[in-house]
Amino acid sequence: MKYVLRRIVTLVLTMIMVSFLSFAAFHLISGDPAVVILGTSATPERLEALRRSMGLDQPFLIQYFRWLAGFFTGNLGISYSYQQPVAALIMPKLQVTFCMVMLSFAVIIICSFPIGLFSSRIAGSRLDWLHTTFNQLCMAVPAFFLSILVTYVFGIALKWFRPGAFPDLAKNPVGAMHYLFYAAVCIAIPRIAMCVRMMRSTIIGEMEKNYVRTAISRGNDRGRVLRRHVLKNSLVPTITLLGQTMAEIVSGGIVVEQVFGIPGMGRFLVLSISNKDYPVVQALVVILAFWVIMAGTVADLLNQTVDTRLRLGGR
Repeated sequence: MKYVLRRIVTLVLTMIMVSFLSFAAFHLISGDPAVVILGTSATPERLEALRRSMGLDQPFLIQYFRWLAGFFTGNLGISYSYQQPVAALIMPKLQVTFCMVMLSFAVIIICSFPIGLFSSRIAGSRLDWLHTTFNQLCMAVPAFFLSILVTYVFGIALKWFRPGAFPDLAKNPVGAMHYLFYAAVCIAIPRIAMCVRMMRSTIIGEMEKNYVRTAISRGNDRGRVLRRHVLKNSLVPTITLLGQTMAEIVSGGIVVEQVFGIPGMGRFLVLSISNKDYPVVQALVVILAFWVIMAGTVADLLNQTVDTRLRLGGR
């Protein structure tokens, strides 16, 4: 319990630090937001009035704490490009990206564990060479290349979906999830290969330990020992890798969204950077940072649940 509380406190402190650094960086980069918003119609009187209404005449720390309080209440500021609340612009794109990430993670979980077990059981056989070669190939292929390949084969050739015609998630959730599935598979394939390789090496290492040899020498079935004991002891490094994978999915999804034409957070982030829409970029950076830190925290807590030795060590 103490370990969980420490992890939560660490999560909160890390997010506060990230938000402060992000706010400070964009505060320096963006210059005077009033000048950016008013553009050629700026006059000294209008600039002064806008700065006062936006709270830009306040000290830096007061501006930061006001922004931080607004972040927790859903007030992320006003977009320079669209003159709309940032939260209203981000929310639909956040929903799309969240669905894509969850689909990717589900594909990784469903495929990694059975393939990893199969890979460990055929270790040293003739089939093992073919499987290892194919796994290395999947691990080396970039997600953007898979996206182009899948778009051409399943979108253009087979016409299973219409590239660039993403259905509205609110109006047609089934069609949107069908479209996102292809992107999710492209993101998942290299990461499935990494998880399979991790599971294979850890399971093979566990199978060579004395407690496994003792269990098998007593007449226990090898497969039963693998499922009941070895698999559980092999989960810790795999879960850690899955936590890192969850964080990497977000960065990998930015490129995939561009190829598939998916209106998600990654594509919107690239567009906002090119438009110098700093309030949007700042909010997206903090949200993505939270996503990455949260994934690592959840992985650590799952490891505590799976491995009692870690749980005892964290008290």
